[in-house]
Amino acid sequence: MLSKADIFMTGVGGQGIIKASDILADVALNAGYDVKKADSLGMSQRGGSVTSQVRLAEKKVFSPTISPGSADYLVAFERLEAVRYAGFLRAGGIAIADSTAIPPLSVFNEGYHYPSLDEAQQSLAAITRQVYFLPAVEMATELGSPRVASVLCLGFLSVFLEIPEPTWLAGIEKLLPPHLHQVNRRAFAMGVEVARERLRDRGE
Repeated sequence: MLSKADIFMTGVGGQGIIKASDILADVALNAGYDVKKADSLGMSQRGGSVTSQVRLAEKKVFSPTISPGSADYLVAFERLEAVRYAGFLRAGGIAIADSTAIPPLSVFNEGYHYPSLDEAQQSLAAITRQVYFLPAVEMATELGSPRVASVLCLGFLSVFLEIPEPTWLAGIEKLLPPHLHQVNRRAFAMGVEVARERLRDRGE
């Protein structure tokens, strides 16, 4: 059992970030951790930035918020958001990011620069060597629904957390409607499989 984990999750409105962090918090509680959680919705209904901070510990968590430079994990569901919140990740932490691009309107209307995948990788690599980009939306679409990309990313994250897989699946099924259980179970399993492949490729 990990002594503690601070997990900063981010994406844009409509990607299911809050639901994913709800699942993570519930799973951690059922695994015996104390958990605190803080969400920031911003302009989420217009595709704006969304963040959720989940802190878990064997003993007591006193604050739900994560200080910049101290997150053990950054889980980003969109490329720009990975770059925007990279500063919350501690040196040597683990970054898991969907390579999907969802440029905000400001990119089109005001000419703001949108980071390439190489630029996003470089931003994170300046903080940690443990950077994992994956085409989560593309893989989720192949499973039948792009909306399960968030659960696929949870599957990837789960490989780094010492929480049994049945506890994860129970949390997913508790917080999602029955007609979505099967596709989300497949998404979670795919995330686990991809994470294990990436770690094998790195010799870890």
